Amino acid sequence: MRDERARHLCTIYGMRSSEFNATARLGSSQDTLYFSIGALEEAGLCDISKLPFSIRVLLENALRNAHIGPASDEDVRLVASWTPDVAPATEFPYMPGRVALQDFTGVPVVVDLAAMRDAVAELGGDPTTINPVVHSDLVIDHSVQVDYFNVVGALAQNIDLEFERNQERYKLLKWAQSAFDNFLVVPPGTGIVHQVNLEYLASTVLQKPIGEGSTVVFPDTCIGTDSHTTMINGLAVLGWGVGGIEAEAVMLGQPYYMLVPEVVGVNLHGSLRDGATATDLVLAVTEMLRSVGVVEKFVEFHGPGLEHLPVADRATIANMAPEYGATCGFFPFDDQTVSYLNRTGRPEATVALAREYAVANRLFHSPTDDPEYSVVLEFDLSSVEPSMAGPKRPQDRVGLSQVPGNFNQNFPDVNANGHDVSDGSVVIAAITSCTNTSNPSVMLGAGLLARNAVARGLERKWWVKSSLAPGSKVVSDYLDKAGLTEPLNQLGFQTVGYGCTTCIGNSGPLPQEVAEAVDDRDLVAVAVLSGNRNFEGRVHPQVKANYLASPMLVVAYALAGRIDLDLTNEPLGVDKHGDEVYLSDIWPSQDEIASTVYEAVQSDQFKDRYGNVNVGPSQWESLDADASDQFHWDSGSTYIQLPPYFEDFALDPPVRTQVEGARVLVHLGDSVTTDHISPAGSIPPSAPSGQHLIANDVPRRAFNSYGSRRGNHNVMMRGTFGNIRLRNLLAPDQEGDWTVHYPTGDVMRIYDAAMRYQSEDVPLIIIAGAEYGTGSSRDWAAKGPMLLGVRAVIAQSFERIHRANLIGMGVLPLQFMEGDSARALGLSGDARYTIHGVGETVDPGATLTVSMTNDAGLAKEFKVRARVDTAIEAEYYRHGGLLPYVLRQMVA
Repeated sequence: MRDERARHLCTIYGMRSSEFNATARLGSSQDTLYFSIGALEEAGLCDISKLPFSIRVLLENALRNAHIGPASDEDVRLVASWTPDVAPATEFPYMPGRVALQDFTGVPVVVDLAAMRDAVAELGGDPTTINPVVHSDLVIDHSVQVDYFNVVGALAQNIDLEFERNQERYKLLKWAQSAFDNFLVVPPGTGIVHQVNLEYLASTVLQKPIGEGSTVVFPDTCIGTDSHTTMINGLAVLGWGVGGIEAEAVMLGQPYYMLVPEVVGVNLHGSLRDGATATDLVLAVTEMLRSVGVVEKFVEFHGPGLEHLPVADRATIANMAPEYGATCGFFPFDDQTVSYLNRTGRPEATVALAREYAVANRLFHSPTDDPEYSVVLEFDLSSVEPSMAGPKRPQDRVGLSQVPGNFNQNFPDVNANGHDVSDGSVVIAAITSCTNTSNPSVMLGAGLLARNAVARGLERKWWVKSSLAPGSKVVSDYLDKAGLTEPLNQLGFQTVGYGCTTCIGNSGPLPQEVAEAVDDRDLVAVAVLSGNRNFEGRVHPQVKANYLASPMLVVAYALAGRIDLDLTNEPLGVDKHGDEVYLSDIWPSQDEIASTVYEAVQSDQFKDRYGNVNVGPSQWESLDADASDQFHWDSGSTYIQLPPYFEDFALDPPVRTQVEGARVLVHLGDSVTTDHISPAGSIPPSAPSGQHLIANDVPRRAFNSYGSRRGNHNVMMRGTFGNIRLRNLLAPDQEGDWTVHYPTGDVMRIYDAAMRYQSEDVPLIIIAGAEYGTGSSRDWAAKGPMLLGVRAVIAQSFERIHRANLIGMGVLPLQFMEGDSARALGLSGDARYTIHGVGETVDPGATLTVSMTNDAGLAKEFKVRARVDTAIEAEYYRHGGLLPYVLRQMVA
């Protein structure tokens, strides 16, 4: 009878037959269906109550796609077999419900799709075959820079400059909006992608037509081309960052193949004490989880503490999952989720549907739930204290009273020298980043602190470049409603833009007097920002020490002007009566912050701001856009160029040859970030990328940033390893993009050496330490090395996204065996390396032999493990990368 009913449903709704009769109707509706994971429990496959909520989402995905997508019954069994002790070792096809992009990573995605359309046309096919199948949103948020600050009209002036610099890129994106279906472009000046996703784009449930007049309901899931896509997990939407290459494949309907992960449970209990903020909480969580090690694992938060943790705080924690190394930090659906959906103006019917579905399909969390986890960690919310993180890594948390000692320890030779601008001067104080500007409690807290400071007559120190860049216009609305915009303005925190700004290196120039003082005396200048990353060379090229802090502490340090003051004991300044003012004197109480949030944040603000989300500033609306199916490339453009990935494209995969006699292009240490490999910030005129722009008649003032020029491979390959703080062990006396060419011994730029090696037909490898490729999910950190001729990277360990990106570009990631390292093995930079066992493909997890012979004739062999982890990744590698694989599939 069950099989007969299943066949009947398949006939009605156009589904494939499955052994799992899991289709159920939601409530009293005859036309709204869902796939019940509870049916799998009835079939004896699993005990749903013991599964982590994030695994339940994956299980629903497999079950649904076994009926209407790329999965099979075996995939359902695989995910259902998850236990705390054993994570299944076979990948399964996961189909996210949405793709989220931002413009720095989105422009190269659109460039690749446009190039794929050209390739299809050249093969005699229909170019419109290349079109997003999965709904995709691109939010333009990474391009605005802080050129103007602390002046009336700073916002309008920065927007004018943004459009002056980025017209070519924006015209490409407007073409994409008209050329592609299922593709929404959110214009500049709206907000940051993750905050817009949290406040508007995400709905926690998605709906899809199925059959005649019926709808299937399922969990909202998301991948994105920014590592902080994880922020959406705070709203019970399972999501994480991937490389642009993987995102393109999903957009075109290719499943995201993944292993069922281990899940680390964090049991939250207690509540935040007075004076502690969500920023302090996430820095403490990051420190704990990074020390434990959660790379390539899900983290799921549970326990009684959830009841006291609003979604805004959850989103702050979820946002920094890349910093603590996890694939995601998931918060299950509960009453706090419902409250946030209502507070942010989601339609009542959507909120009701989301709650009804979550309850019906065992996805609603209650305090009595007791799932099992691979590991359980305890975290007491009441233990959180005011803190910062720095000066170079987000996991290096420092208690507020310990900040001066931390700074002096990291920079032992600093000296104040009696100058206003000296070692330890805070030259940038930036309220920035979706991590914190999405959270009304810390944003209104910063406004209240500013109000109290102004009332006491305190002022920002003159050398501090201060800025406020909200993640959405709603922030401005509730700051206005609370009467806190004016005191922020008085302290120099005028709104400079609605985008990432300082958090991704778009800090703009320091004032000339400050910049000259820093350069002339080689000062250790400091930035304090409410961002999520403080890697070397990221925030500003003249700033060597970068500290992450809450927006409230950003305001405090703008008043103090120095990092080496103990703000818990030393005064910020004196008031108009000559009395000393301490931070505790102006710090608002938790009750005052909470009441201000309650009164100032209204659902109508979200409805009004997102009611016309596709309408941008006048400069955007006036941009012309082509209406053609194929993009019209301009050979003279220095922003957008046809990439070389599909030149002479053939339907048969290329014949891969063994990596033989390779030279080391770059030899690196531990914790090399994607910012080191492919910087996003300013382009130095003396670098190969700067010289290329000068040769193309681009004036220095129009260089813009690496991030903005990711649509031009000629700039980006020249900027690969272009971080000014890079330390290549082949050239230990140099800092930046320098290496040594062998066997000549010539010291030269990395790009120039790579081109010389290419002319000599010499393949290249990279040698690195642990945690290679941490940080942003930028695909150019893999595209750049590939275009330079790098065939393999040998490292002690890889961060998840970068490892996948390397395979996606046909570069082989190899991992030293346990206990081995370049130093332990005595690897030489002047040697030639042959990787044995690499032919047309590589078996997942294969052990390979690498032989080394240096120029003195010394020979050595060692073993490595191929970090091609799954069968589908082996296929990508065989095809020369993920995009060639997808293109061949689509053309076939």
